Amino acid sequence: MEHFDLFVIGTGPAGQRAAIQAAKLGKKVGICDRRELVGGVCINTGTIPSKTFREAVLYLTGRRQRAIYGRSYTVKEEITMEDLLFRCQHVIRREVEVIRDQVSRNGITLLGGEASFVDPHTLIIKGQEEETEVRADYLVIATGTVPSQPEGVDVDQETVITSDMIMSIKRIPQTMTIVGAGVIGAEYASIFAALGVEVTLVDKRRQLLEFVDVEIMESLKYQMRDMDCIFRLGEEVASVTIEKPRRAVAILKSGKRIISELLLYSIGRIGATPALNLKAAGLTADQRGRLKVDERYQTEQPHIFAAGDVIGFPALASTSMEQGRIAACNAFGAQVISMPDLFPYGIYTVPEISMVGKSERELTEEGIAYEVGLARYREIARGVMVGDDSGLLKLLFHRETRKILGVHIIGTSATELIHIGQAVIAMGGTIDYFVNTVFNYPTFAECYKVAALDGYNKVGPAEGEVPPPGSGLTG
Repeated sequence: MEHFDLFVIGTGPAGQRAAIQAAKLGKKVGICDRRELVGGVCINTGTIPSKTFREAVLYLTGRRQRAIYGRSYTVKEEITMEDLLFRCQHVIRREVEVIRDQVSRNGITLLGGEASFVDPHTLIIKGQEEETEVRADYLVIATGTVPSQPEGVDVDQETVITSDMIMSIKRIPQTMTIVGAGVIGAEYASIFAALGVEVTLVDKRRQLLEFVDVEIMESLKYQMRDMDCIFRLGEEVASVTIEKPRRAVAILKSGKRIISELLLYSIGRIGATPALNLKAAGLTADQRGRLKVDERYQTEQPHIFAAGDVIGFPALASTSMEQGRIAACNAFGAQVISMPDLFPYGIYTVPEISMVGKSERELTEEGIAYEVGLARYREIARGVMVGDDSGLLKLLFHRETRKILGVHIIGTSATELIHIGQAVIAMGGTIDYFVNTVFNYPTFAECYKVAALDGYNKVGPAEGEVPPPGSGLTG
């Protein structure tokens, strides 16, 4: 039996970072994964494939250029799944190579197989050909999640699928029903709609992505409708039947009948913990397979930590990486400084959305006096150049202190742009920083200055301050 200082279950973002951090601290580290390929859901079926798929769709359809060359513009007339998956497979291979190289360079032992607890310190790793027993002083559970399967529905992987099966479909459907309008459902609805598929998005909630800024959300819905996406919000699916290959029939409780070639169930994800034999480790998972942790990412067992999607919200690859790193540092008493509460949220719909900090709803509920500064891409030279005339950047700031409280963006490069706002919020910056800063021209980053000037016009200069040129306050 091999002994480790730290053993990590799962090679996704949380597991990778936990293992590498512990190795950097000079510890003997092992890691395992139930899949043949490393990288977890993030690399193999989730984040990387879906975002790469999106990039392939945007490129091959020529959608980004249509504001300039017309709605009929396209790079390739007949787009196939093979065209779209070519880029996905290329990126997945490269990312898997990067992870394997990182694991190897840091002297981490990589085992293939499914892990289960024998006791709180011992695991059996069941590989395809052999079983390996390992023991560790500390453990990190980073097994991620799997799609929640609908009861009584035949998920045949051809006509009815889950989000993890998108990359295995053989041909692009003409019609598609998506059940569940969470982040994953909304992303795939907009991506396939951009591809020219007639998409119907069904969800029992009456609002799409309720945590997103209302103005941003209305813009997304408008643009998705413009791509002929149909919303059936406030509706619940009563039954789904497969009449024949490529013909799924969804009956809603309201009596509506939706027929499509492909039906995607995106009704949430559950923790991948059933096979772990948690009882032997003295652990229990909740009804959705998730583990409870404290602020140190410790479970009920002080030597067992958990990180990533398996612990629930926010369930992002970016936050999972940081959670894994912090967990490893806490296990060995290493000093760690992090800002886990100030994280950017990226939603890769078409167009993409990103946000950081507070929303208008939160500020209103908390009774904080705030003001808004807006910049529209159509007013930015870069937006005109790339053909995005519908993007929007919104700055929320305190009326008195002028500190930036939140940033919300929809449009090209939103998930990249957000980090400027994140940095300024983290440093306690005000709108004056953006007003007085020079940005490269022409760039999307200029939106920050335009939005800050818009906000500046609403609150006026600070006492004794001279209004900047172009603020609208100098006459």
